[in-house]
Amino acid sequence: MHYLDNSATTRVCPEAAQAALAAMTDCFGNPSSTYTLGREAKKLLDKSRRQVSDALGCTPGELVFTSCGSESDNWAILGGAEAMKRRGKHVISSLVEHDAVRKSLDELEARGFEVTRLKPEKDGSVSPEAVLAALREDTVLVTLMLVNNETGGVTDIASVAKGLRARGSSALLHSDAVQGFLKIPFSAKSLGADLISVSGHKIHAPKGVGALYIRQGLRLKPFILGGGQEEGRRAGTEAMPQIAAFGEACRIGKSGMSENIRRMAALKQQLLEELRAGIPELGWVESAAPHILSVSLPGWRSEVLMNFLEAREIYISKSSACKKGGRSHVLEAIGLDARAIDGALRIGLSRMSTEEDILALTRGLLDARGSLAHR
Repeated sequence: MHYLDNSATTRVCPEAAQAALAAMTDCFGNPSSTYTLGREAKKLLDKSRRQVSDALGCTPGELVFTSCGSESDNWAILGGAEAMKRRGKHVISSLVEHDAVRKSLDELEARGFEVTRLKPEKDGSVSPEAVLAALREDTVLVTLMLVNNETGGVTDIASVAKGLRARGSSALLHSDAVQGFLKIPFSAKSLGADLISVSGHKIHAPKGVGALYIRQGLRLKPFILGGGQEEGRRAGTEAMPQIAAFGEACRIGKSGMSENIRRMAALKQQLLEELRAGIPELGWVESAAPHILSVSLPGWRSEVLMNFLEAREIYISKSSACKKGGRSHVLEAIGLDARAIDGALRIGLSRMSTEEDILALTRGLLDARGSLAHR
């Protein structure tokens, strides 16, 4: 099997799986219980929080565990806008955000907020200049993804943060960093955002766990009400198997991040060069992220190519998995024509990707092009 859809999800690494198993079978107490099993679980919770916060470059107290990146996005956007609404009701975002952000923005509009959705650059990133040009006195929230999940375009969030400060804006800055976490170098401090969303299943931890960085001193209303877990910020018994696995995946991912980035970038470049050599009509999106490559075979249908590859146990996608087959709003927003979009494919690499995967995909696409052309 050659799995190259790591922007949709990643294979759980053995260390994370073992951490989850141990949390289910050995350290299985409730972290809120005061007896020995509970105290042991609380120690594991604290350890895992330190591992994730260390990878994100923040203090453990600034990190709240959630169920996924979408929950983190929802909470940051809806909670952040509501916390600031006395100062205004204008929000800045873009046309190429993940649906978790897009639908949160739709909800804000239903609540009376005004949302400016900026047009992206040709790689799917958003320029800081465009953000500052749209800034108003009543702007209370800016929300932009760090790495576009379909094109790999990287938005300079740090420059956006500096621009907001230079203008004296009180607007909160949120970044959906799900696709950038441990894939490009950044920390909460270097990014400069007030709120940052990350997710476990994009970095070889299981599905069902994410986190939201909330800058120290910023208070958001709890997104889930109930008990006093997460210092009263998010109710519900902590999902300890997933959290322990998330912590372990962060520890491993951070320790090898520089080498992982170098390897992924080299594999991406190798793939692009081989596809360009064998498929003259190939289109692609130039992007800075080392792990995401968007290509297009105009005149071919993405679904047909994907089915051909799947028969060879090669797995890629055509856009975000959350689109469930719909046409990519991201590729439309960056100006690709319908023919290019209908033939678009997204390749997602991870630290587990190999040169064998790249060679298999290259052979598969060349064979698909040749085979389908003769039908």
